[in-house]
Amino acid sequence: MAAARHSTLDFLLRAPADCNAVLKGLQPVFQEQGMTETIHNWEDHGYLATYINKNGSFSNLRIYPHGLVLLDLQSYSDDMERRDEVDHLRNKIEERMKELFRSSIKRVKRLPAVVRGGAIDRYWPTADGRLVEYDIDQVVYDEDSPYQNIKILHSKQFGNILILSGDVNLAESDLAYTQAIMGSGKEDYTGKEVLILGGGDGGILYEIVKLKPKMVTMVEIDQMVIDGCRKYMRKTCGDVLDNLKGECYQVLIEDCIPVLKRYAKEGRMFDYVINDLTAVPISTSPEEDSTWEFLRLILDLSMKVLKHDGKYFTQGNCVNLIEALTLYEEQLSRLYCPVEFSKETVCVPSYMELWVFYTIWKKRTEV
Repeated sequence: MAAARHSTLDFLLRAPADCNAVLKGLQPVFQEQGMTETIHNWEDHGYLATYINKNGSFSNLRIYPHGLVLLDLQSYSDDMERRDEVDHLRNKIEERMKELFRSSIKRVKRLPAVVRGGAIDRYWPTADGRLVEYDIDQVVYDEDSPYQNIKILHSKQFGNILILSGDVNLAESDLAYTQAIMGSGKEDYTGKEVLILGGGDGGILYEIVKLKPKMVTMVEIDQMVIDGCRKYMRKTCGDVLDNLKGECYQVLIEDCIPVLKRYAKEGRMFDYVINDLTAVPISTSPEEDSTWEFLRLILDLSMKVLKHDGKYFTQGNCVNLIEALTLYEEQLSRLYCPVEFSKETVCVPSYMELWVFYTIWKKRTEV
């Protein structure tokens, strides 16, 4: 399938640029390609020259007086010959700039082409706003549930990746995430009562069942996440999602808030509560953001069903989001009961960023 390809070439000069000299020096390269030229000139802000080809491809040449020269090239095709034309033009511009200004060039930078509008979307932002291009080669699953868009995409490095409403959730490579949100191998789940909130990919459930718990209850609102992962994320969930009930586990397809309220009313208590619902919100306005409100409600309800010596595990967010993580830690001081916490930072392969995980427990009262 055809797609738009956006290629770049940047030059940073050591001194302010003679904008007219740069433009005059590069014009012949574009003229050789038979491209139509349009020039905009700002007295104190340099030049913008646009070159349009007969096939619809175009180039923007932006020359800044302080010494930055930027070339952007865009074409629309799945034809390798067209790509070669763009690369040829980029190479000719680089050669010409080096001929004219070799001693004045401080840095030359060209990036891989950004492909826009293709059949497969390879670009997904990190939590702290950086753009990552994944090596995705196949759309395995793409459906809309009543709650969210569910994608499972195949990566050559990471295996199948679950993406919910644009957020990378978990890849088959990401056992490190599952281990971290279970306590990083420091906990004994034998004979314990465990409550998982969310976790529709089945990874946490699959790993805990191996550890011989008394009973694991998983509460996931979206049946379609379970259905997609059962079929396409089996390296993560194994066969644990084939049935909603097993010898030591049950999966409830429900909203976890009414379930938590019901358990609290019944006095049901758990040794471990694992919150795999959502990361700490990036928003730094806890009083205005409904996600923070949801998070506080989940925390309070979870503490009500957590045994006095129990532990609550959850993900935080990217280690770079210091302000959001600090706000989360402040929320912990506002719960109905006093709590303490610890945190660790883990490298989750498909996230391409370090991720913070929290362990929270009820504060022991002095006797």
